Amino acid sequence: MDIKRFYAVFKARNIEFFRDKSSLSWNLIFPVLLLVGLSFIFSGDGRAVYKVGVMDLAQVQSPFVETRYIDFINYHRLEMAKKKLSQHHIDLLIDFAGKSYWINEQSPKSYLAEKIFLSSQKHFARRQASGKQIRYVDWVLPGILGMNMMFSCLFGVGYVIVRYRKNLVLKRLKATPLSAFEFVCAQLLSRLFIVMLMSVVIYAGCNVFFDFYMSGSYFDLLLIGILGGFSLITLALLMSSRSRSEELVGGLLNMTSWPMMLLSGVWFSLEGAPEFLKRFADFLPLTHLVKGAREVITEGASLAQISDHLLALALMSAVFLSLGAWLFSWNGEG
Repeated sequence: MDIKRFYAVFKARNIEFFRDKSSLSWNLIFPVLLLVGLSFIFSGDGRAVYKVGVMDLAQVQSPFVETRYIDFINYHRLEMAKKKLSQHHIDLLIDFAGKSYWINEQSPKSYLAEKIFLSSQKHFARRQASGKQIRYVDWVLPGILGMNMMFSCLFGVGYVIVRYRKNLVLKRLKATPLSAFEFVCAQLLSRLFIVMLMSVVIYAGCNVFFDFYMSGSYFDLLLIGILGGFSLITLALLMSSRSRSEELVGGLLNMTSWPMMLLSGVWFSLEGAPEFLKRFADFLPLTHLVKGAREVITEGASLAQISDHLLALALMSAVFLSLGAWLFSWNGEG
């Protein structure tokens, strides 16, 4: 290996990076923002290990409700609380007034929460959650598929457009009869076709081994998947509409994907989370994709019943697409 040639390339790449003020700034700022955000979200003694629903919590005097690392969530309607338990939103349900508690036999966390409860409480009647008790793998399935779609949409579109712009492919395309609208539409529909095809293949393949629970319509599930994927793709278009820096766009895409991965209900329910956190999550497209798909799969929801999620995704798609098309540049800036 020629040391001079190696050093010349090494030096040139370093100079290129440090001269790119936007990506340099982002590489310094993003970890700080991520640390601040995570410390704020999971402030206090740490994230609770279990979520326990309690009927009329304000009236309960038991010392058990002071247990650390357990989120105690107040419920007034027993049927609603039992439904939340059966769908893995909470791990245990207790009615202190009626001296009864409910568990989800399909949930390991429910089993452990019961053991903790019984270590300090006696003479409570043990009951099982009413209705179909789905497995955790059935509950988490929409989150995993949604997260896979998110990464494929954001990075599959964002990086490709920036690379085309950086390699002057877009500049050459600009000299052809191809319009910006035609180019953007082709990119969007191509990625949407790929994402949906891969999602269907993954679902069908895994279903052979896991035999997923499905209470609703596959057509409804496909529809919200298409709308959710389109919303994520248009968001990627907006992120990459002008920049030529792969580092900067990579940072922007990470900034977009991390909150969605943490707050969209992919791995755990936001039941019992602060209200402002739930409101913030409602502005994330992945939240509506995962919630809508989960309601179709686990609750058998119809299109009318998930219309709020469909409307939110449609509005987000319209906003992202409009801004992305308006800001789109063949040559880019920065």
